[in-house]
Amino acid sequence: ADGYYEYSMDECVYSTSDYSDMVLLRSLSFNKVVDVQFNSTVGKFVGYTEEGVKYAENFNKDQAYLQGLKASVDTFCRYNAQNHDSCVRDKA
Repeated sequence: ADGYYEYSMDECVYSTSDYSDMVLLRSLSFNKVVDVQFNSTVGKFVGYTEEGVKYAENFNKDQAYLQGLKASVDTFCRYNAQNHDSCVRDKA
């Protein structure tokens, strides 16, 4: 099918059982190319394409939005990781 494919993906990445290294990655892609990505460790959006650089500049101006994404590490990532891990570890 011809057309355009735009999507966003949130990933919570960690490797320790205490979640101290938890990182939220929010990627915005167009036709399978990542244009811009937020990294909670960096604390801002980074553009990877010409359009992505423009998006990053605009997103990074909104401090409330950036603070909300940083808070998502605790409210979304850690919360869900703890729930998921407790189910998996209890069954192992």
